[in-house]
Amino acid sequence: MGIDKKSMAIAILIITLGSGWLLTTLGVGTTIHWVWTMGLAVTGLLVFLVSGIDKVSVVVGPFFIFSSILSILRQQERLRVDVELPILVILTGLLLLISGLKRIPAPKWFTDAEKNDGENKVG
Repeated sequence: MGIDKKSMAIAILIITLGSGWLLTTLGVGTTIHWVWTMGLAVTGLLVFLVSGIDKVSVVVGPFFIFSSILSILRQQERLRVDVELPILVILTGLLLLISGLKRIPAPKWFTDAEKNDGENKVG
């Protein structure tokens, strides 16, 4: 019997928290807040793990992953916050356009809700 997605997500988040804490304690990349940065990246990856590929995950997952990358660049003073924020806004728009493609399915929770609404109206 395998581990369920919820338990796996919690375990991955705990491992990430500990890893970020350890990197900070060891002084690796002293200007980087590893717990925050790794938390962003893992959140993006967990979106795909939990949801799979759907219209919501293709926006939320990459947004968190790119936020993590931009956060590292900002913390290393290679990117200013006044540049980072417009990049994130542009990225959000691009991801929303991608999510609108017909090839990308609606989230399972959304299609299940539509089915249940249809069943509730009949009768």
